[in-house]
Amino acid sequence: MVTISHIVQKLVDDKIFIQEPMSKGIVSYGSLAEQIKPEIEKELGKKVKTHAIVMALRRYTDTIKEKHKDVNFDYSSEIILKTDVCDIALRRSSSLLKKLKSLYDVVDFEKGDILNIIHGGHEVSVVTNDRYREKLLSILKGEKILNLEKNLICLTLTYSKNYLYTPGVIYNVVRNLAWENINIFEIVSTNTELTFILHKKDAVKGYNVLERLVEKNKA
Repeated sequence: MVTISHIVQKLVDDKIFIQEPMSKGIVSYGSLAEQIKPEIEKELGKKVKTHAIVMALRRYTDTIKEKHKDVNFDYSSEIILKTDVCDIALRRSSSLLKKLKSLYDVVDFEKGDILNIIHGGHEVSVVTNDRYREKLLSILKGEKILNLEKNLICLTLTYSKNYLYTPGVIYNVVRNLAWENINIFEIVSTNTELTFILHKKDAVKGYNVLERLVEKNKA
C-alpha cells in the first residue's frame, strides 16, 4: 500500500538538492511540505494534511543525515591551483589516436605544465595550458572538434593511496562544489590525485571549498 511516507521518500530522493539542507537542519519542513503536497495528493488521489507530510519529512531526515554525513577520510592534502587552462573535446578516431602521441612533445612538463588526455567510448578530451592551444589544434587539424572551452582552471587535491579504497571521497568533494553552484567541466583522477577542471570565475570559490575540507580535517 502506497503511503504518504513512501511518496515523501521518493520525492526527496528525486530532488537531490533538497537533501543537503535537510541533512544540515536548515530546511523549513512546513514550506517544503506545502511545495510537495500537490504531488502527494495527485499520487494518492485524495487530500492530505500538511502536518502529516511534515511528520514524514522529519522521520526521513535521519536517513538523509546518515547518507550525507562526512566521509571518514583524511582530507589533509596539498591544494594545487593552475590557471589559464583549456579543454578540447574531439570525436574519437583512429587518426586522432595516432596524433595524440605528438602532443606530449609540445608540453613542457618540467615547468609544471599540464596535459591530461581523457578517453571516452566515442570522445577524447584534451586538457592543457592555454598557451599550447594553437599548437595542439594545428597537430589535431582534420579531427572533429566537438567543443572548445577556454578560461578554465585546474584544482588538484593530493592524497595518500587510501583515497583509492575509501567509498564516497569523490562524491563528498563534488557535492561540496555543487552546493556552491560550481560547475565541473572535467574530473581527472589518479592513485593519489583528484583534479577538477572549473571555469576561472569559480577559482576562488572552488579553492575555498577544498580548503574548508582540508582545514576541517585538521581541526
